[in-house]
This record gives sequence, C-alpha cells and structure tokens, in this order.
Amino acid sequence: MAKLQKSITINAPVEKVFAYLSDPNNLPEIWPSMVEIKDVQPAPAGGYNFGWVYKMAGMRFEGASETTEEVPNQRTVTKSTKGIESHFIWTYQPESGGTKLTVDIEYTVPVPLLGKLAETFIIKQNEQEADTLLANLKSRMEA
Repeated sequence: MAKLQKSITINAPVEKVFAYLSDPNNLPEIWPSMVEIKDVQPAPAGGYNFGWVYKMAGMRFEGASETTEEVPNQRTVTKSTKGIESHFIWTYQPESGGTKLTVDIEYTVPVPLLGKLAETFIIKQNEQEADTLLANLKSRMEA
C-alpha cells in the first residue's frame, strides 16, 4: 500500500471545514479527479457511505467508501474496499481561530491494470492531487 500524509491550515472554523468535508456530495467540487459521487447514505458510525467514480492515470474507476468512525469536528475515518482499496483519516484541529486539517491516506495502486512501471508515477501524481484537493478546500472555506 502507498502511504501519504498532507496537512493544511485553513482560515475558517473547524465546524465549517468539518461540515463541508463531511458531505461527500462536495468532493467533486474540490477533488480534481473525483468525477462523481452517488448513492449517499447515512453510515451507522456517523458520516456517510457512498459510491464514487474516480479517474487515475486516465482510467476510470468505480468504487464505494464507508465511514468507519466519525467524531464531529475532530476526526473522520473512511475505507474503500471496492474500486481502489483505500483508508482515509481526516483530523481537524483548532489552530489560531482556524483549522489545521491533516489527511492520512493508505491506498493500493491497481498495479495489474496499470503496470509496475506506472506505479511510481501514479504515487507522485496522487501526492500532487492531494495538494490540489487541500488547496481547493482552503480556497472554498476562506472565500
């Protein structure tokens, strides 16, 4: 599994950032390769379970994510076992009147489909994707 951690400080209250990011319907607005969110349902652990369509290396992947843990305004954990296997931990911390948001991601690159040589390129591309996602969220929250 590839691992990635990114953080950003957003000049907006934790409650605002959490409310926006907790709604999966908002993801295509800030996540460049997230093509579609569908079948959004409340999750037993809080948060939502949902289907998604994502483009990676020009290929289209369909999958589903479920929220396995949610502590409002503090932490959300999701996992995907369909499509691209992944595990996301979003951590929200108050910081100087704003929010320090950290995302820890573990995911499997679909190597059989893309080839071992493409794996390093895709990991680097996904790091840039995470930076763009966080920058877009910051821009949206601070507007």
